[in-house]
Amino acid sequence: MPESEGIRINKYLSEAGILSRRKADEEIERENITVNGEIAVAGQKVFPGDDIRYNGKPVGEKQKKVILVYNKPLGLVCTAKEADKDSIFRKLDYPEKLIYVGRLDKDSQGLLLLTTDGELANTIQKSRNGHEKEYVVRVDQDITEDFLKGMRGGVPILDTVTKKCRVVKQGNRSFRIVLTQGLNRQIRRMCEYFGYRVVFLKRIREMNIELGNLKPGEYRELSAVEESELRRLCRGSKKDSEV
Repeated sequence: MPESEGIRINKYLSEAGILSRRKADEEIERENITVNGEIAVAGQKVFPGDDIRYNGKPVGEKQKKVILVYNKPLGLVCTAKEADKDSIFRKLDYPEKLIYVGRLDKDSQGLLLLTTDGELANTIQKSRNGHEKEYVVRVDQDITEDFLKGMRGGVPILDTVTKKCRVVKQGNRSFRIVLTQGLNRQIRRMCEYFGYRVVFLKRIREMNIELGNLKPGEYRELSAVEESELRRLCRGSKKDSEV
């Protein structure tokens, strides 16, 4: 929290993971929030060292939010730990509760962002924000120019047409693709439309975050530079969606 400026109390309560800003405003109106023993008022700013309480219980600043890059192995699924024996969270030993950002299906591998920051996860996942995701794909037969052109131009699947995307051939049967949407099994369905079957699919980038040399099952925290740029891109997305 900035020493000189402070922050609005509803934002403080939201960042502490106690209440959403709207709910915080409602609780302030109900006089359930106090600052230094006095009933808080709407729009009030709070400062480091202030004693902030909700229904009499002290509220502390939440610990730094965690963002991890995880290399999801084949055979694991993006689901709750209790829901599936092959859940990523049964294999991932991490002390805090994490949520995944977007999904990779059981037969896909590669970069998966995991975080304790629900607001950030929601911003990244909203399709209208057009965040890039890059994949390396291998198919079961030689790639033609017609296939590449068709994939780039939009493919009719799932009662819609996919957004135009970048596709670059890498080998006789492999290519890179950059998507800005996340339909269910999108790449596989796009390939199937043209008579191709995906035999390998790996996500290598999400927005500015790259998988790098992480081995399957390994994870790392974002660097300060990576996190700063990621949050900057997300703030830009929010502004664009409000225009």
